[in-house]
Amino acid sequence: MDGISLTEAEEDFQTEETQSYGRVGVTFGDVGTTSLDFNASASVNKGEYVQISHPDVGWVLGQIDKIERQSDLSVEKARELNEGNDVEIDDTVVAEVNIIGFRDDKGLLRVPGNPFRAGEPVYLAEEDLIREVLGLKKTKEGAYIGKLRGHDIKVNMNINTIAQKHLSVLAKTGSGKSYTAGVIIEEMLKNDVTMVILDPHGEYNSLAKPGDPPNSEEFDIDSKGYGEKLTEFSPNPEINKGAQPLRFTFRNMDNKEILDMCGLNKRRSYINSLENAKSKLAVKKGEFGVKDVINLLKSNEEDNSTTLVKGLEKLKDKKIFAGKGTRIDDIVSEGRASIINLKGTPPDMQTFIVDKLAKSIFELRKRDKIPPLIMLAEESHNFCPQRGKVTCSNIFKTIASEGRKFGLGLGIITQRPAKVDKNVLSQCNTQIILKVTNPNDLKAIEKSVEGMTKGMKEEINRLPVGEAILSGAGLSEPLLVQVRPRETQDGGESIKVI
Repeated sequence: MDGISLTEAEEDFQTEETQSYGRVGVTFGDVGTTSLDFNASASVNKGEYVQISHPDVGWVLGQIDKIERQSDLSVEKARELNEGNDVEIDDTVVAEVNIIGFRDDKGLLRVPGNPFRAGEPVYLAEEDLIREVLGLKKTKEGAYIGKLRGHDIKVNMNINTIAQKHLSVLAKTGSGKSYTAGVIIEEMLKNDVTMVILDPHGEYNSLAKPGDPPNSEEFDIDSKGYGEKLTEFSPNPEINKGAQPLRFTFRNMDNKEILDMCGLNKRRSYINSLENAKSKLAVKKGEFGVKDVINLLKSNEEDNSTTLVKGLEKLKDKKIFAGKGTRIDDIVSEGRASIINLKGTPPDMQTFIVDKLAKSIFELRKRDKIPPLIMLAEESHNFCPQRGKVTCSNIFKTIASEGRKFGLGLGIITQRPAKVDKNVLSQCNTQIILKVTNPNDLKAIEKSVEGMTKGMKEEINRLPVGEAILSGAGLSEPLLVQVRPRETQDGGESIKVI
């Protein structure tokens, strides 16, 4: 081996069982403990895992972070080539490796305390070493997201960590954001995780129907629907057929919120008139709705409430209030998922509905009145924007900062990470990142994800559809993963124009 003696670890590696992984180069130059370069003698690709023997600890896992071909082709030689002359070019391929480390006697991931040797052979990593160092055990436990890119190794994420310490799914439009979120929800449903899914576009009710997954044998999955574990609610059940009506108890509404929704300023006369009407109806009927208040105000000849009545008429048309609203413990049902289908609901009403639900869930969870759960919010940039403020901005910040200690997790799903409140996004300990190209979104991701190498950051805007970078949730470091096919139908597919 080019005058370099084999270590015992290398001799063990060069068995018939592992010869297919093969030697791909030799280390050279300044060799450190966390990174090194090697001269490639065989074809290798950026992102591939390699292993190098260290004199003190044996085999260590690394990943190719950068690769380039260096040559002595000068401008003068290039000019000769352009003129059709033969030119001798001396070139070599150099790969830069980010050292991931090894597992010590206690199973802890560590990097060597002193440098590797220059001239050390570099091999494509054996799958057993990849599993061991990355902590990817052969197990059915956890959320099966997909396979490690380039390897037949399943990647499972810790479900407790996902549900308890907040999750973000980030991608540009058309890169598989909702599809991947569907994969996560499938895994949660399998493990009886309680969920509330905020669905602005009506994409997630397709989880009830079995799909036709491609490459199902390769990924070891079956077609399956989860209708028995799903309940759908909507403020517009006439649009979203099959959904149960989502209503709020009008009696419990704050008077200032009612005036805001009516488009009226908080004049004392309006507040007093509304409060008097609600008080009378509470004594007379107990349960009452918007229509009852309108009728009472119209019958009161002494009360000049024409403007207030007009505002309440508009509110009545929105059909989200009733004498008796939907109970939170019907929405939060242990081991099941409730989809809040907001399709057809105006944006201002969406944020109002989300605010009411999120506040109620948070308060009841603090008092242990409902089971631990995770609330997943599609199009999260509309519910907790970085700039400006919407009705539900504050409760999202509160859940992001305090929810985990009360057993309330938050899932942020968005195609615009830069538009999500940075205080919310930074609290997400688990990230699933698909293709993102917007420079501002890339900066937001870089600030929120720890342990990502420079090469992996550069990879984000080149990821093909169906591949993602996974970080957190029990993973020792960010991984490039081919997301598994969905078992259920995809409700987020683009509509074909022709």
